Amino acid sequence: MTTSAWRRGVAGAALTALVLAGGACAATDGPDRGAGGAAYTVWDPYPQFAAGSDWEKLLQSCGSAAGVTVRRTGYDTTDLTNKALLAAQQSNSPDVLIIDNPVISTLAQAGALTSADETGLDTSASAPNLLGAGRLDGRAYGVPIGANTLALWYNKDLLGRAGVDVASVTDWPSLTAALAKVTAAGKKGITFSAIGTEEGSFQFLPWFWGSGARLTALDSPPAVSALTLWKDWLTRGYAPNSVINNTQTTSWQEFAGGDFAFAENGTWQRANAEKLDFAYGIIPVPASAGGTAPAPTGGEFVSVPVQRDTGRYDVSRRLVSCLTSPDNLLTTDTTLSYVAPVAAVQQKQVAADPALKVWVDAVNAAKGRTGDDLGTRYPKISEQLWTAVQGALSGAKTPRAALSAAQGAVAK
Repeated sequence: MTTSAWRRGVAGAALTALVLAGGACAATDGPDRGAGGAAYTVWDPYPQFAAGSDWEKLLQSCGSAAGVTVRRTGYDTTDLTNKALLAAQQSNSPDVLIIDNPVISTLAQAGALTSADETGLDTSASAPNLLGAGRLDGRAYGVPIGANTLALWYNKDLLGRAGVDVASVTDWPSLTAALAKVTAAGKKGITFSAIGTEEGSFQFLPWFWGSGARLTALDSPPAVSALTLWKDWLTRGYAPNSVINNTQTTSWQEFAGGDFAFAENGTWQRANAEKLDFAYGIIPVPASAGGTAPAPTGGEFVSVPVQRDTGRYDVSRRLVSCLTSPDNLLTTDTTLSYVAPVAAVQQKQVAADPALKVWVDAVNAAKGRTGDDLGTRYPKISEQLWTAVQGALSGAKTPRAALSAAQGAVAK
């Protein structure tokens, strides 16, 4: 692809990616290459880690090992997506980009990222289901640095008082029966996020995929059954109407109040869970007929953006390899509250903290949102999916009609 054609491709892809990013583009300064090309730039979505943090120290140690200075900038996720797109348009991308996994396919299709084949990145140790989120047309465009996903948190005290044995919750009927017992005992059943954004799609996907539905057929009978499940919970009072506007944060706050038996939420709440004033537990989101439902993977990929000076790729590859090495992953993923993408490191995590076992199992059953060769089609599908969920839960449409409209919009 010529430079001009590449830039046109990136510009077109920007509109697609902003569906995921949910923000407007702003101007960005180019990365500082440093004197003699000795400085390498890294952009990441971890602004919470300041200079002197373990994350910053790891970046600098990887730079030292590669014989270069690392100049790192942390952005929030939305800002990083926008800045990465603009930098690609302007041919001044950072040397290493750590970015949310659904954005990888957009940048890759636009020609903004190098493939692992081009740079010689070794992706063989990464779990295939996690690596799939960063693949396009059979090629990997980076290495996962870690993953998080969703499960069901539950209030042990509340379930005990309602006479619910959590071991009996293995499928949709048994979960619904547990919610009925809890509400009959005067408490609340389940809270989740169904807001009209990517968060809403993210939370609905375990139920959607757990029904056997596929994102290429939003109006299939299994898909309708998943949305009907949620709608019925609201109708029966098992879930509150607030879920329509809940983010994952406000949903967690409802659960933390102590009146809800269950909450769908993620690995990132582990620190907050230690502040709860009741005993809690975690189980996987059940599939409709039993077993663990595939939940979507969150987390980032470490990628190498396209550079005019291709001679920089060798050092970039060494930086990525250092950041994602098994020794460093254990520390990094513990810091980020992520499950490692490498089986051997997962085992070390569980050995150090047995409570992580349920999350490791959930991650190993999870799948990437842009998987199934959806690539850059995912943002459009996701927008229609969350629109359908909003329409059905608000009562504006039946689940079948809402999903039929969604599929029609995607087809157009």
